[in-house]
Parts: sequence; structure tokens; C-alpha cells
Amino acid sequence: MEELQDFSEEQNESNFDLKAELYKYLGYWKWILFGISMGLLIAFLFNRYTIPKYRSQSTMMIVDESENSAINAIPSGAGAILSVDEGIQNHIEKLKSKKLVESVVSELDLNTEYYTDGNVITVEAYKNSDLILKFLTPDSIADDSFIRLDINPISDTRFNLIINESDYSKEHNIGDIIRYENLQFTLIPRNNESSLNLKNSTIIQRPTKDVGNDYISKLQINSKGQAKDILELSIVDESSEKSEDFLNHLMIRFNEEGVDDKQEVAENTTAFIQDRLLMITTELDSVEVDIADFKRSNQIMSVESGAAIFQSKLSSAEQEVFSLKTEMELLNSIENLLRRQGEYELLPEVTTKDGGLSGLINSFNSLVMKRNSFLKGSTTQNPAVIAISDQLDSLRSNLFDNISAVKNSMRIRIQELNQRESSAKGSFNNFPGLEKGMRSIERQQQIKEQLYLFLLQRREEAAISYASTASVARIVDPAFTLSNPVDPEPWLILVGGFLIGLILPILIIFLKNLLDTKVHHKGDLAPLLKITPFIGEVPRIGTEQTDVIHLNDRSPLAESFRILRTNLAYLIQNKDKNVGDTIFVTSTIKGEGKTFISYNLARTLASTNKKVLLIGADIRNPKLHRYTDAT
Repeated sequence: MEELQDFSEEQNESNFDLKAELYKYLGYWKWILFGISMGLLIAFLFNRYTIPKYRSQSTMMIVDESENSAINAIPSGAGAILSVDEGIQNHIEKLKSKKLVESVVSELDLNTEYYTDGNVITVEAYKNSDLILKFLTPDSIADDSFIRLDINPISDTRFNLIINESDYSKEHNIGDIIRYENLQFTLIPRNNESSLNLKNSTIIQRPTKDVGNDYISKLQINSKGQAKDILELSIVDESSEKSEDFLNHLMIRFNEEGVDDKQEVAENTTAFIQDRLLMITTELDSVEVDIADFKRSNQIMSVESGAAIFQSKLSSAEQEVFSLKTEMELLNSIENLLRRQGEYELLPEVTTKDGGLSGLINSFNSLVMKRNSFLKGSTTQNPAVIAISDQLDSLRSNLFDNISAVKNSMRIRIQELNQRESSAKGSFNNFPGLEKGMRSIERQQQIKEQLYLFLLQRREEAAISYASTASVARIVDPAFTLSNPVDPEPWLILVGGFLIGLILPILIIFLKNLLDTKVHHKGDLAPLLKITPFIGEVPRIGTEQTDVIHLNDRSPLAESFRILRTNLAYLIQNKDKNVGDTIFVTSTIKGEGKTFISYNLARTLASTNKKVLLIGADIRNPKLHRYTDAT
């Protein structure tokens, strides 16, 4: 057997045939078109029968406390005490608080959902249902209960009620009181109509806290504006009317609770101030009573005036003692002068507080001058002179007695004044202690009065703050709903359906080709062509076509074997021309075309005037006779 030429040259060029790959898939164009049609149909049905969800949004602005003119009018700056400065994030957290959201849910009765059965889908009938559910049990029990009511109408006023799908099934009239477990409720017409066209419907009562959690998870709040004081609230839901009601009431309740919080602060402040005022009033009365008792016990109106009175008394006593001692010295001088001088000499005229002594001295001097006038014309023996001398002697004796009596009186008066002065000095020495005690009591009085006035002012400020409590927020835009649905987006769903309808058949075809181990064309052998020579390919023969090549045959089958013959001429290069070439055709299993290739190749080689010997080597299952008999 001749050796074939070595075929070790590597082909570096790419063997990928885009056109061949495209034709792999275009051969299944009907399936691809069917997949696209089904994808678009499913997308259309999804858009048609899926309840769209719309985005509802609203805008509110947080009010700056510094803009509250009524609070700023308070002179003491108590607005800063009564107001609560909250950050924008605190407002956002309060808007999403469970307490606030659940209060809105309860107020709008959003935990009760009404659905009407349609031809294909069931839609929510918010504010449009024929019947409404009214609980007779307390709200604390009803708000924590879950109940599903399926209403199947029998007539305009009678229906079959199924509770929780299977637990309860009875017929009722509209307005009947229905008892189920620990609940009592009734179904009444929404618009109080006597005759209704009832439809199959469903009413679902959910716990308020579960509905509140759902709204908290759906609620989105974003800050806007340069100062970040504008909040945009948005929510995505199937019922845009319900979403708008929720957002509007949420903003209203937020504002009301904010005002209530401020007023509560003002009320608590007022109550505290009122309690303090009562206590301070009692303490102030007690201090004033202490002042009155102190003044009463010390017999003074005030320490200053009392000290001035006693100081005046002390000065007056000292001055009077000085005056009395001066007069006493004067009297001593007169007495000494009476003793030293003659019996009938003039006495100096002095003015004393005792008018009798001055009169005696004047009378004595008058008699002396009268005696002296008589002595100028007569002697001492003159009866008139003797009479005057006797009068002078008597007056002289009276003067001594009078001076002695006046001096004794002055001594007694000076003693009394000295005692008064000592008493005044003792009382005046007590005034520093009295002033200290008085100032201590007055200091307490002043503190209580200042605190009392301060509390009165703060009470008025709290009353002003309560009366002029401003809104926490202002609604910029009430809730409104965008016209385009958020979910689903129709064009996006259609494009998705088109792509899925296109990709799914292609993916199936790709997997089919990937798992196909048969050789259909030259490209399937591309991984082996780098080490194995490719000499030709033969087309598949149809059931109505012959598989034998005839003389001067121009069929594609004949042409393919001629190409095969030509390629073999390049591969088989036998140097010894006297030895024939041997071509061996084989395969792994039967039915793969060994006899078909061998016979037609032999006929093609023989058509070039070459001698060809065809040997069928399959002894167990020979097939060559089928072709020889046909020719």
C-alpha cells in the first residue's frame, strides 16, 4: 500500500464561517418566527391583564422656626426654650414612624381592602365597592384581626358569604349582624341604596400594623432644595387614588402632630410655671410675714429710719446735757459773784431756761439802782433806803435758794438725759445686728419677688407660644399621580417579549447543534483539518435520486466525485509508475457509505481510461453486489 503525502502544514487562518453559522439558524426561521410571535403575544397579554402600578408623589416644606414671628416677638427669647429644633433627617424618620403611618391607615380605613371579580383578573374597588364592612366589635380587636370575606350574590339584597375561604359559608341579607369567632360585623351599602346590583367580590381585613409596615416599606422620602428643607414623598401602588389619599393625610397628620407636640410643650411649661407660682406665692407671703413680725418685735418701720430716730435722740440728749451743764456753770458763776461782791451791787443780766431766776435778778438790780439813787441824796439810815435794803436782803436770800433749786433740777435733768443717752447708745448698737437680720429677710423677699415676676413673664410667654403655634410644615404640592405606569412598562415588556421569543429558539437550536455529533458539512471537521487532509465532500442523496454515477453524468453527485478524484491525484504521488495505487475506504460501523463511495469513486477513476480493481472486503455483510447488479 502506498503512503500518502505527509500533511502537517498548519492552517493559521480562521476557519469560522459566519455565513454557514447564519444558515444553521435561518434553516429554522419558521421556529424563530413562531418564538417571536409567542413572545410578543405573551408580552401583550401580560400588559393587557396585569394591573399597572403608578407613582404618586407630593411635596412639603419644613418650616424654619426662626420664621415664626409670634415666637420671635417674645422679648426674653423664650421661643428658643419652647421650640424644638429638629433636623431634616428627624422629620423623615417621623414621617416613616409606625405610630404616624398606622394612625393614617386607621383614619382612612386602609386596612380594609375591597376587590371586585372581573372576567379575567380581580381589581381593587377603592371607594367604589357595592358593600362596606362595618365592625361592631371594639377597634382594638378588629384592627388586630385578619379576615377574608368572599361574597357571592344570590339576589339584589341576599348573598352567600364565605369567610376565610372555607371556615364559614352561610347566606345573609344586607345589614345582617354576622358573628365569626370574636368578631361582630355587618355589610351595608356604601351609598345607602336599597337595591344593588351585587357582583362577586372579596373583602380582606388585615391587621393595621401589617398594612402600616407595607406602607412604610413602599414610602420613599427624598430631600430637595438648596437648604434640603423640602421633602418629596412618593409611593408606588396599584390604586393611585388610595396612594394620593395616604400621602395627603400623612402630611396633614404630620403637621397636626408637630403642632400638638409644640402645644404639649407649652402646656407642660405653663403647668410647671403655675405650680411654681403657687409655691413661690406661699413662700413670698411667708417672707413678708417674717418682715412684719421682725418690725413689730423691734418696733421699727425700717432699720434706716429707726437708726436715724435713735441717732437723733442721742444727739438731742447730748445737746441738752451740754446746754444744761452750760447753764449750771452760769448759775455757779452768778452764785460765786453773789458771794464775792457786796451785798448791794448789781448782778449781770443772764438768760436761763428758768424764767423766775432771771426775774429775781432783774428785780434785785432794779432795787439796787433805786437804793443807789436814794443814797445820792440821803444816808443808809434813810427809811426808804433801809426798806430797800431789807428787800434786797430778802431777794438775795431768794436768789441763793432759787439758784440752788435750779441747780438741783438741772442735775436731775442731766442724770435723766445721761440715762436716755445710755439707752439710745445701747439701742443704736443693736441696729447693725438688726440691719443684718433685716437685710437677710429682705434679700429672700427680693429673690422671691424676682422669681415670681420671672415666672409670671414665662407664663405669659408660654400662653403666647401656645396660642401662636405655627405649622411644622407647609404642603407645597398635594399628592398627584404620574400618567405613565411604573410597573409594568408596556414598551419594555414588549421588547423583552420580542427578545425572549427571539433568543429562546436560537438557544434551543444552539443546544441542538451543540449536542449533534454527526458531520453535516466541511465546517464540522474544522478542528481536525489542521492535522488531517480534506479531499472532498459528497452531497446527501434523496430517496428519489440514484446513488450511481453514469457515463457523462452532470449531476452534483458526479461532480463531487470528480473533485474527489482530482484531489486524490494531488495526494497520491507514487514514484514507481509500474506499481498501482491502493485506496482503502473504511468506517467504524455499517451504513456510513463505504460501498457507495468505493463504487462511485471507481467508476469516476475508470472514466479517465484507468484500470480500476474494486474489491469488497466486507465478508460478513457484503453490499457491493447491489451496485453491480444495478449497472
